[in-house]
Amino acid sequence: MAITYRALSRLLSYPDATLQAEAGAIVDAIQEEGIVPERIIKSLRKLALSLASTDIYEAQAIYVDQFDRSRTLSLHLYEHVHGESRERGPAMVGLVELYKSHGLELDVSDLPDYLPIFLEFLSIIPDSEAASLIGEAAHVIEAIGERLKKRQSPYRAIFGALMTLSDRAADKAALADLLAMPEDDPDDLEALDENWAEEPVTFGPGAPSDGCPKAAAMVSKMQGARG
Repeated sequence: MAITYRALSRLLSYPDATLQAEAGAIVDAIQEEGIVPERIIKSLRKLALSLASTDIYEAQAIYVDQFDRSRTLSLHLYEHVHGESRERGPAMVGLVELYKSHGLELDVSDLPDYLPIFLEFLSIIPDSEAASLIGEAAHVIEAIGERLKKRQSPYRAIFGALMTLSDRAADKAALADLLAMPEDDPDDLEALDENWAEEPVTFGPGAPSDGCPKAAAMVSKMQGARG
């Protein structure tokens, strides 16, 4: 699955001219590995075509509006668990340690719960562990996918692909809780500022140890996958 996870990570990255030129070939690689259903491959090709045919500045604006200006579509997994509160710090530290234990070192500017980075990590671990970790985040992944589907976004295909790679379905109660959250309006700047005005994330020494139970459980299970 190494190729597929890495390819999905690239498709979900901030659009640039290189991605526009390579999008079709990236989907070809996913199809060749043969673990994503053909119906999803067809949807991924629509995304690749959209990326390749859209003006680069427009493609970048669409990406920012969807993933950077909407908390309900954030690509930071822990954002959906407990937002930007201080409880996110211990979860982040645990995830960084999990990455390090498998030889993945992050750049100082990278947050470990950023989905494209998480997918890069999944590409270097055994398939069964990767499927299990996707399963731990299945409710978040499916919720984002459902919201993108409502927006008729071609990026929906990436999340559909990830759900086919998960070792379990999303927890229905957790999924319902996420989908019950009101949608963000990327054009309502005042509301966006208010939503993002929370306490900063704390990392390393001095970070609180009593994080969000759901996040702590997710990290604990991720760490358990090492064994």
